[in-house]
Amino acid sequence: MQPNECFAADAGMIASEFRATARNLEAIAKAPYIADVLRAAELVSSCFRAGGKLLVFGNGGSSADAQHICGELVGRYQRQRQALPAIALSANQAVLTAWSNDYNFETVFSRQIEGLGRPGDVAWGISTSGNSPNVVDALKVARERR
Repeated sequence: MQPNECFAADAGMIASEFRATARNLEAIAKAPYIADVLRAAELVSSCFRAGGKLLVFGNGGSSADAQHICGELVGRYQRQRQALPAIALSANQAVLTAWSNDYNFETVFSRQIEGLGRPGDVAWGISTSGNSPNVVDALKVARERR
């Protein structure tokens, strides 16, 4: 396969994807999902006000999402403000590789919850399937620690 054969698109195809995304966003805006997002935002805000921290984690693209979320919260999102305490558990390569090598990957996030999490903190697991064993395990451990 030649490099120019890897991806074929045209303006119509791109416009179609944008329209599909717009329809999906419009459907979400009308759904009860908005109340769930608001409840989650209030939970995280309450955690920060009480002196807690946010621990975010996931695998692959979800790991990148976790790091992006934490980058925005520690950095600057929408306005100048103090840094917010948010940690992406997938960002520490030494912990990820040492624990996974010496023990197993299924507990790589729950181990960090044990070490970093305190009552009142919020654990935010991201999983496209909702079934990632290491994400599910970490959320169980976090729930037990609250």
